[in-house]
Amino acid sequence: MNVSGTMSLMVQTGWTAERWTAAFVEQAEMFREAVAEADPAAEVPTRPGWTVQDLVIHLGRFLETSTPYLRTGSRTAMRPPEPRAGLSPLEYLDLQITAAAEILTAVPGNRPVWTFSPAAPDLAWVWHRRIAHETVLRRFDAQTVVRQVVATDADLCVDGIDEVLTTIVAAKLDGDVPNMVSGSAVVRPADVPESWLISLAPDEAPRIRAAAPGEEGDAQVTGEAELVYFWLWNRMNYREMTGDRRVLDVLQVGRGH
Repeated sequence: MNVSGTMSLMVQTGWTAERWTAAFVEQAEMFREAVAEADPAAEVPTRPGWTVQDLVIHLGRFLETSTPYLRTGSRTAMRPPEPRAGLSPLEYLDLQITAAAEILTAVPGNRPVWTFSPAAPDLAWVWHRRIAHETVLRRFDAQTVVRQVVATDADLCVDGIDEVLTTIVAAKLDGDVPNMVSGSAVVRPADVPESWLISLAPDEAPRIRAAAPGEEGDAQVTGEAELVYFWLWNRMNYREMTGDRRVLDVLQVGRGH
């Protein structure tokens, strides 16, 4: 997939490695509280087929496989470490949360390191951001089990929307789901000033820029920033997402995740 010269990241969210680290710590604490309250065998409403124990192991394993890039500064993809043995799921999770908080705090965002998306720079802040938002997503999943979902700050949601559109979609299309769709979408949350225009073409990374006032695409994604954020991760329904369904399907990255 050709990514050279295809991205124009004109939407600036103003987040830093320090802010993502703080968000991770906050979200991890809420996740830990929710899973501690829940039955480990309870099903996760937002992830059919998953139990709370699956969710706990998933987040722990995600942290264990992501943080080595920050710790080592590897410039190439690494083999995942062997899973830890002899620990309960919650003990494993606690170990990984503690280690991640220490690494995220210690590593500056501008450290060169391999990253997972062809549209992202090879800099550590990409991992700070990914770790923070993966934890937001799993906190949401866990809180649906205990029916105590707290609102997600609109500023955090805006940054999460930007991550999906400028980084995650390109990673998805660079993997096992090549894009054969041509078209465009405007993502315009109703409660924040930021908006995005995404243009798609076969075998190319999405082209992204800030949407102009009144600009429309082949598909429109609207609603409050929190709704848009979780819709992109396949946690919300389509009621405010209209237009070309093929384009919408490309933008929605959370299926099976």
